[in-house]
Amino acid sequence: MFEKLNYIALQHYWWAIIALLGALLVFLLFVQGGQTLLYTLGKNDKERSLLVNALGRKWEFTFTTLVTFGGAFFAAFPLFYSTSFGGAYWVWMLILFAFIIQAVSYEFRTKANNFLGKRTYEVFLYINGILATVLLGAAVSTFFTGSQFSVDKINLVRLSGDKMPIISAWETPFHGLEAVWTLENLAFLQNIALGLAIFFLARTLAILYFQKSIDHSEIIKRSKRQLKIDSSLFLLFFLFWMIRLLFLKGFAVNPNTQEIFLQSNKYAINLIELPVVFVLFLVGVVMVLWGLFISIFKNSDNGIWYSGIGTVMTVFSLFLIAGYNNTAYYPSTFDLQSSLTIGNSSSSKFTLMVMGYVSLLVPIVLSYIIFAWRKMDASKITSKEIESDHHAY
Repeated sequence: MFEKLNYIALQHYWWAIIALLGALLVFLLFVQGGQTLLYTLGKNDKERSLLVNALGRKWEFTFTTLVTFGGAFFAAFPLFYSTSFGGAYWVWMLILFAFIIQAVSYEFRTKANNFLGKRTYEVFLYINGILATVLLGAAVSTFFTGSQFSVDKINLVRLSGDKMPIISAWETPFHGLEAVWTLENLAFLQNIALGLAIFFLARTLAILYFQKSIDHSEIIKRSKRQLKIDSSLFLLFFLFWMIRLLFLKGFAVNPNTQEIFLQSNKYAINLIELPVVFVLFLVGVVMVLWGLFISIFKNSDNGIWYSGIGTVMTVFSLFLIAGYNNTAYYPSTFDLQSSLTIGNSSSSKFTLMVMGYVSLLVPIVLSYIIFAWRKMDASKITSKEIESDHHAY
């Protein structure tokens, strides 16, 4: 099967896998969004425990997807992994720290002899909710705005003593954090805008999830008011980011010479020249809006399914236009020719081919997740259920 695909087709196949994992990760960040709403929707300890336990059923999905996303990037596009994870390490270390304190919080929040107290762990969950969403959003935005790094593959043959060859180097002392404060070309505004859009999207999806999974009239009443606020802010920041993206100069690749150059309206052109992706994007946006509409104006509790699937479709299409159609998916603003493309940063053909067979397990894993999700959410969670559960978070 995969032996029949040429090298370019395998590279495009694996970029689609990466895009799907990234899209699923963004959707599952509703867990982080919900953690920032504990004191907004929960006004006492019982209500907050109800919210925490509703999220506790799903938090491992987010963490597992993040690890899988990083692992797939490492295997399929190792040069990106070494450049970004090895160069922009302050951003990734902060994200990792955020997920560590999240895991600790769910594990120890209600444990006996908890000397830190519940509130301390709830603060940890809040920190995780902010850092994970905003930093991941800003990191993804750099796929379009660029980062300051250089790549020199010739260093592989320039061995000096016992030193390991360094292929890529980060060219700022902030190692990724400059994405949210550098003044160069106002790129930081674009990055922050997507970070905040992901933050409010995560809160919006969390509210829709609470409405579907929790049986508590007061929490649901508060969630309906909060949904209007968070969804409006999400749309504001996302529209700013998306409209500006369509008019930005993008990082194009000459298919004949592999030279990278700036092209006006590159990402708008990608949407036009990739009609299937454009339709996918439009359908995704409409589904997100429809989920919000039926939740706000029709009092439906099924909005999470429409907005959740719409989120996956929209983010999936954005990842595709970042790497397809002769586009550098990880551009360098320090040295254009150091920019990474799916052609110059991938593993060998043999590796991609072998991994292709491993990827056939993805539908099985997704089926298991859907099955487990439906079993856990077969009935809405209640306060009485939490009080009688000895393994409650």
